[in-house]
Amino acid sequence: GSAMAAVRDVEIDPEGTFKYILVRLQRPGGGEQRDIVRGTGAAEFHNHIFEKVNPEMEKLGYECKCLGGGKIEHNSKDKKIRVFGLSTGYGKADHSVTVEILKKAYTGYEITWSDDKK
Repeated sequence: GSAMAAVRDVEIDPEGTFKYILVRLQRPGGGEQRDIVRGTGAAEFHNHIFEKVNPEMEKLGYECKCLGGGKIEHNSKDKKIRVFGLSTGYGKADHSVTVEILKKAYTGYEITWSDDKK
């Protein structure tokens, strides 16, 4: 799937602490699927992120499912990313999965996760 390859694994703000969601993309009727991470400080609520991603992915022919959310603390100066917290609406994403996806996009970063709320 070249279209799926064109979708970036990670789109998050370059700095700060913000909400994020883990989204599963799937071709209707099964077949290929992959998980992507999206996060931004512009989103007051987790569903704001999903409401932006979902139509973009539908245009490319994917069904989207939000697997949960949390927060990301991105410190680009120290090359550190911390994944924590949860989404009230979507529940907690599997942060360990999120970290593996982030590691592909942010090589050379120290990336950690916890179930801490703050």
